[in-house]
Amino acid sequence: MSQALLELVRRYTDTHPGGNPWMTAIDNVGILRSDLPRRPSPLLFQPSLCVVAQGTKWSTFGNRRYEYGAGQALVVSVEMPAFSRVAAASPDEPFLGVVIGLDPKLITEVMETLPTPVKVSSHVPRGVFVTDYDGPLADGVIRLLRLLDTPQAIPHVAPLVLREIAYWLLSGPHAADIAKVALADNRTHRVLTAVHTLRAKFTEAMSIDDLAAIAQLSPSAFHRQFKALTSMTPLQFQKQLRLLEARHLLASGEANAETAAWRVGYESASQFSREYARMFGAPPRRDAAALREPLPG
Repeated sequence: MSQALLELVRRYTDTHPGGNPWMTAIDNVGILRSDLPRRPSPLLFQPSLCVVAQGTKWSTFGNRRYEYGAGQALVVSVEMPAFSRVAAASPDEPFLGVVIGLDPKLITEVMETLPTPVKVSSHVPRGVFVTDYDGPLADGVIRLLRLLDTPQAIPHVAPLVLREIAYWLLSGPHAADIAKVALADNRTHRVLTAVHTLRAKFTEAMSIDDLAAIAQLSPSAFHRQFKALTSMTPLQFQKQLRLLEARHLLASGEANAETAAWRVGYESASQFSREYARMFGAPPRRDAAALREPLPG
């Protein structure tokens, strides 16, 4: 199965113009390729299944690092900032991967039709984990990519295959984590509400007490459950969201360093510059100038 997926991804990147990532004709399905190892890059993960066909990659969420290679996939069920790096790749054996967006609504619909309910434990679910993909799950991913050769079939067949992929995820060893985020029992739902509030209002000053009140938990319990779900503290989560948005503003030319700092919620320009350099490896102006330089060739 891995060889079939590898050939499909390699052929697609060899025959389609554009660059990494390739957004395919199937909504929320992208293809990744890197001919060389890459330095860690910050990004905002959406709920997704990130399958590796060849090479190795690692992603860091807070203080937890997840390494995954051929035959494995990273599953992210909550929108979260992270650092990601292609660790093993070469021109002869490039890193090749597929990213499939996970629709929480679809997962919930599939879960409600299961003849046997998914057993959900009392623990706080993990918002990210690594799993093997093989058997029916791998077959579903392969058939999804094969649809790219028959574009006329995509609107009719792709939704069915995506539904099947959701089914196999809910039948796998990590079904409880996926189910708990999708179903969101009362406690998990409250923590997720606080996560989504922080995501929507990351430029505003929000204390642990404010977020704990949204989750209807004590500050200590909220802090513990937030970190169990996202692998980072609320402060780390907010800071990374702010700096990612500031980098976008700088790279696009929409703002200079001082304006970007103010727009994402910083009151101190010097603190912004320190934290920006710590996260991206260079001060804001120098990093923005490097991002705007054209790539060789």
